Amino acid sequence: MIERLETGQRMSKIVKHNGVAYLCGQVGSGETVTEQTRDCLARVDALLTQAGSDREHILQAIIWLADMADFSEMNAVWDAWIPPGHAPARACGEARLARDVLKVEIIITAATKK
Repeated sequence: MIERLETGQRMSKIVKHNGVAYLCGQVGSGETVTEQTRDCLARVDALLTQAGSDREHILQAIIWLADMADFSEMNAVWDAWIPPGHAPARACGEARLARDVLKVEIIITAATKK
């Protein structure tokens, strides 16, 4: 069974199937990569909770940066956020994001706790 949460015309914020939650890409507010990453990860936390999951159940993260020069700054926030011993499989690349002001977008796949 597939369960879709907060579904609109274009996308669902969460899709759950066979004990796995797929979150739509998250961006954050702020002027700096640090601010945007913190806000983005707070949004991820909220979606994980809604999906019945948490940081310790993240399976994969895909991170897009508007500029790879921001890699270290983003990683400083990421490294403080991810629980020790629970680092997911992860990829990070550079991409043009949906709006010029966006510096980071994160896509998460996580196991549910149920």
